[in-house]
Formats: sequence, C-alpha cells, structure tokens
Amino acid sequence: MATILLTTKIKTNIQACFDLARSIDFHMESTAKTGERAIAGTTSGLIGLDETVTWKAKHFGFTQQLTSKITAFKPPFHFRDEQVKGIFKYIKHDHFFKVEGDHVIMRDEFRFASPLGVLGKIADALLIKRYLKSFILERNALLKRRLENE
Repeated sequence: MATILLTTKIKTNIQACFDLARSIDFHMESTAKTGERAIAGTTSGLIGLDETVTWKAKHFGFTQQLTSKITAFKPPFHFRDEQVKGIFKYIKHDHFFKVEGDHVIMRDEFRFASPLGVLGKIADALLIKRYLKSFILERNALLKRRLENE
C-alpha cells in the first residue's frame, strides 16, 4: 500500500471548504483535462454518506471507470471515499478539515495499491504515486483559488 499525505491552507470557512471538496460538479471541473465525468450514482451536487459515484475518465491513455462510496462522514470535519469497483486493488481517500484562525487546514490522506502484486508495487513507486499526487495537488490548488476568490 502506498500513501500520499497533503496539506492545503485555505482562507475560507470550514463548511464552504467541506462542501466544495465533496461537490461532484466541482470534481468534474477540476479534472477536466482527464475528461472525468460522473456517469452513475450521485452525478451532481454534493455527495454524502453511503452514496456512490461512478467516474469515467482517461488516464495513461486508457478510458477507465471507478466507483467510489462515501464510507465515513462527519460534517464539516471529515469524509472518506473508498473505491468499491475499479482498476485499483485498493483506494481509501480521507479528507480532513480543521479551522486555524481565519484559515481551514485541509488534509488529504490517500492510500492505494495497484493490482498485479510485485509489478503493481513497482508501478506504484515509480509512476502511479507521483501521478496521483500531482492530480490531487492540481485539484486542491483549484479548490483553494475558488474558495479564496469568492
């Protein structure tokens, strides 16, 4: 299993940050370069506890589908999305939010594992982890810009 830990400091209120982070519409906007689209489950608005969304996107030149479910939900402080169907062996993405002064500290804990045993572990270390970290950083930068400019 590989882990990506990221922290983003955003000058906003915690509810706005929590809601934008779980917005299906914002996710599609922030991942436009991979053409990510919600095609089943909750396909617009805010996703909540026990709800699923199936994403269709192009990564590494291949069109893929991934279904995730919100398995933990404590507004406005935490939610977790987990892959229930898709190419990965395992994905759990925890989103944590806390207030510090007039800022929100948004912390991502993204844990994943690729299939294919040893080959998957090598791919994770050499390619996948860097790709996913960049993907999440870009999304978080857009989220920060959106919230700080409103």
